[in-house]
Amino acid sequence: MEQTKNIQTGEKPGILIAFEGIDGSGKSTQIGMLKERMRQKGICCYTTMEPTDAPIGSLIHQIMTGRVKADPRVIAALFAADRLDHLLNEVDGMVYKINKGINVITDRYYFSSYAYHSGDVDMDWVIKANEQSRNILKPAVHIFIDIDPDEAMERISKNRYHKELFEKKSRLIKVRENYLAAFEKLKKEEKVIIVDGSRDPQVIGDEIWEKIKNEFGGAEWQQ
Repeated sequence: MEQTKNIQTGEKPGILIAFEGIDGSGKSTQIGMLKERMRQKGICCYTTMEPTDAPIGSLIHQIMTGRVKADPRVIAALFAADRLDHLLNEVDGMVYKINKGINVITDRYYFSSYAYHSGDVDMDWVIKANEQSRNILKPAVHIFIDIDPDEAMERISKNRYHKELFEKKSRLIKVRENYLAAFEKLKKEEKVIIVDGSRDPQVIGDEIWEKIKNEFGGAEWQQ
């Protein structure tokens, strides 16, 4: 996690931008590009991710890499708990940052739980389990980088020394379907921008920047 230099006054709350996508979709690249654009504009931002590196998140990482075994229902509940801590931690929680006028970009938020955990647990249960997080802080926008699972698996095989629990083609196909189902289910309640992730990263980054600054950015974003 990294915070850029605070050039803003902090008089108004920041906004939350959540990036979503199946593994290998290119979220990390696009988050880095967006952060750099914001830094160049003098816009204060903080980047973070889920699961976190806090105690609950660390346990999740152990489960995802196979070092600890857990039932899918336990995993879904742990993600919900880690998310609440991610929001409410008094030292570096997202709510604290946003109230200080810092814009937050997170790599994954509650739509990830809807997509990844509803393969094993009913989606309505997962949505309900994350209701507190959604009520505490809803993103200004969810950016979904859409990519074919075959391409995602090719990227994963090139860039990872080991695969995590969900990084199987059949699983990624289902996760993508769950993402789209969740977006449809909540289309009247959430702002989602779907971006074609198969193109050149710079082209994708340009599209994301234009859409975000036109819909959510203040005057400083337009400079």
